[in-house]
Amino acid sequence: MIAPRPVTLQGYNVRLEPLDESHADALGSAAADGELWKIWYVATAGLAPGLERAYVSEAVEGQRAGHMLPWVVRELSTGAIVGSTRFHDIVLSIDRVEIGYTFYARSWQRTHVNSACKRLLLAHAFDTLGCQVVGFRVDNLNLPSQAAMTALGAHRDGILRHFQPRRDGSARDTHVYSILASEWPAVKQRLDARLAARGL
Repeated sequence: MIAPRPVTLQGYNVRLEPLDESHADALGSAAADGELWKIWYVATAGLAPGLERAYVSEAVEGQRAGHMLPWVVRELSTGAIVGSTRFHDIVLSIDRVEIGYTFYARSWQRTHVNSACKRLLLAHAFDTLGCQVVGFRVDNLNLPSQAAMTALGAHRDGILRHFQPRRDGSARDTHVYSILASEWPAVKQRLDARLAARGL
């Protein structure tokens, strides 16, 4: 597996741009679309008003440490930054990354954006970097994301009970999913069909 490095990924009317400090205000605006920070079990919990720069700094520090690679999501028909996502828990020794810390402004949820981002990220992980597995973690309260993982074709590996703290201090059960390199062609076909149905 090639070590992930900052790179721009583009296709399907979105562009993933390496996150940096200049994106803090735009991410705050995206999170304000639906006041997403009020949903305490999603990645935007740290993007409450006034905390945008700390949120970005934490992500950039994870990149410097080598265990994260964060992006902002730009929707190309509008040019607006509509969310963020990242690789995290990068483990080069076993050719593994996880995709998470993902959020989209409410007005862009249930559009092409999530499918487009997953298509770009998974292709980069498997086809460019040579990953053997891509993982996902979902809060047990986040039922929409659990349904999305199932629809994507990810394998549900199990539930880690009382596994991680939420921003509000409560302990969350974490649903763990994965896609193996051998499963990627079927997942890619499913994503391509979904995007084609949207004319992309």
